[in-house]
Amino acid sequence: MFRPLELSIGLRYTRARRRNHFVSFITLISILGIALGVTALITVLSVMNGFERELQSRILGFASDVTVRSFDGGLQNWQALEKDIKKVHGVVGVAPFVQGEAMITAGRAVSGAVLRGILPQQEGAVSRVGKDMVTGSLQALEPGKFRIVLGKDLAAYLGASVGDHVTVITPDATVTPAGVLPRFRRFTVVGIFSAGMYQYDRSMAFLNLRDAARLFQVDGVTGLRIKVAKVMQSPEVSARIRAMLGPNYWVTDWTQENANFFHAVQTEKIAMFVILFLIVAVGVFNIVSTLVMVVNDKQADIAILRTLGMSPGQIMRIFIVQGTLIGLIGVLVGVGGGVALSLNVETIVPAIEKAFHVQFLSPQVYYISQLPSHLEWGDVWHIGVIAFVLTVLATIYPARRAARTRPAEALRYE
Repeated sequence: MFRPLELSIGLRYTRARRRNHFVSFITLISILGIALGVTALITVLSVMNGFERELQSRILGFASDVTVRSFDGGLQNWQALEKDIKKVHGVVGVAPFVQGEAMITAGRAVSGAVLRGILPQQEGAVSRVGKDMVTGSLQALEPGKFRIVLGKDLAAYLGASVGDHVTVITPDATVTPAGVLPRFRRFTVVGIFSAGMYQYDRSMAFLNLRDAARLFQVDGVTGLRIKVAKVMQSPEVSARIRAMLGPNYWVTDWTQENANFFHAVQTEKIAMFVILFLIVAVGVFNIVSTLVMVVNDKQADIAILRTLGMSPGQIMRIFIVQGTLIGLIGVLVGVGGGVALSLNVETIVPAIEKAFHVQFLSPQVYYISQLPSHLEWGDVWHIGVIAFVLTVLATIYPARRAARTRPAEALRYE
């Protein structure tokens, strides 16, 4: 089979046993450095993707994909709006809500909370709170019974459980002959939920829609929560709803309401990418030092090849082939290791924790106690290509140095 002369010599130099074992050691270190860097990059980015997806799932389980409110206050004609919104392409669920802030007391414990009034039979169409119930049921929130469902941490702080009574105090005051008195109402706890997110478990409670409207003296509802078929298309769906409803309604989506959080996650991913890519850079610099030493070791061979008629360009290509092969092996090993590790993180980490009796993410401290992983093949492709391009670029300086070798000077002492 025909092979260019430069390719044949470059491959032969790579396979041959060198007299200088230190060069062989540096070559191995270069391959391992690149492989380690690529493996670490793919694995860490996969874990961060997993965390992002898990947090996104938990946040969107309680925060609606799209929310419609009125600039004038409550929505009085929400039933008609609900019918119109359901006709918008991409909408799969709509539910009304009444929301306000209040103080909840139980015994001597007092805590602020966000109270959300819902229709239990419709809430499942826009959120997963019904699936996250620890005890009790959303269906127990019957109108006029003044019942409440608390977040797990809020209930623990108040010392309340199912069947206990708590008092809700609203910021709206009532003027009486005895003076200005705060408005309050006694509720019975009928359920406890766990969203897995501190901001919800510690500060949120659910009421029946009618009870919440009476408590906060709301005419109509606060707004409508909307579920879309594909969560990443929420901005497009919200734009359609906004165009249909006109300027009197405030339409937002989850990307706006949680923008700072997801921007912080993206910034952290970029920072981790830059930091871990320094490992790949170490391997790339090792390729430069390896080829420089190979060029010095092969001075006589280079001189002989030049006297036999090889051009400086052909000499360059010999060492570019050698360095590229080293980089390619490192990248392929790294990609294979990174993919294998990313696909098995959720199995490997528990095995390590069990073997060494440790726990990396304690459930008492972290609300995500398992290391989730989601492999994005786009990340694998980008990391592999960038690492390979850097290894090719690293071969240029040693190859040019080899091409400038003068045969007469190299053979003078041979």
